[in-house]
Amino acid sequence: MIDKRVASFKEAVADIPDGASVMIGGFGSSGIPLKLIESLRQHGAKGLTIISNNAGVAEEGIASLLRDGLVSKIVCSFPRSAGSKWFEKRFEEGSIELELVPQGTLSERIRIAGAGIGGFLTPTGYGTRLAEGKETKIIDGKGYVLELPLPADFALVRAECGDPWGNLIYNTAGRNFNPMMASAARVTIVEVNSIVEVGGLNPEHVVTPGIFVDRLVAEEVHHAQA
Repeated sequence: MIDKRVASFKEAVADIPDGASVMIGGFGSSGIPLKLIESLRQHGAKGLTIISNNAGVAEEGIASLLRDGLVSKIVCSFPRSAGSKWFEKRFEEGSIELELVPQGTLSERIRIAGAGIGGFLTPTGYGTRLAEGKETKIIDGKGYVLELPLPADFALVRAECGDPWGNLIYNTAGRNFNPMMASAARVTIVEVNSIVEVGGLNPEHVVTPGIFVDRLVAEEVHHAQA
C-alpha cells in the first residue's frame, strides 16, 4: 500500500492548475477543509470551478477564493447565506458563473460520479428553469429530469482522523459531503486533525477507504487507536 501522507498543506495543493474543477466538502460550519482552502488561495490557481454546498461566508474558506478573484464558476445549492458578500459581489459584477443545483440533486450527482453510474431520474426541478436543456421523462404520469454525474479534477476533504494509507473517519456532522466527494474526484486531498499508525483505526469506524484518497495532511500524528 502507498503512504498517502504529504509534508505540508502547501505541498498538498501545489499542482492544482488554473481552470481546475475543485470539490470542497463541508456543510454550514462543519467539515470544511479550511487549511487546504487557504493553501489553495495562497497557491493562486485561477479560473477555478468550485463545487460545494454553499459559496462561503465572511472572509474565510470559499469566500476568500471569491474575494481574490480565483473562481470563474461555482456549482452549489446555497450561493447566498448570512455573510456571503463575496459571491454576491462577484455575481453582480458578472465575473462568476453560477450553476444552481438542488441540494439532494447535488449530493446524488456527486455520489454517482464516484459510483460510476451514468445518471439518474429525479422529479426535483421538473417543469422549472432548473430543467431547461435537460432530458426529461414521464413515468406513470409523473415528470422526471435526467441528472448527470458531477465529477471533479480535485476534491478538498475534511476528516477527523486518518491513517497513512488514507483510511478516514469523520466526526458527526463533519461527514456531510466529504465522503462522496472523496470518491468522485480524480485527485482527493484530505485535511485531518490527526494521523494514526496503520492498524490504529477501528475498521468498523472507517467511512472512506484509502483507495479513494491520494494525499493526506495533518499537524498531529498519534499512535492510539481511534
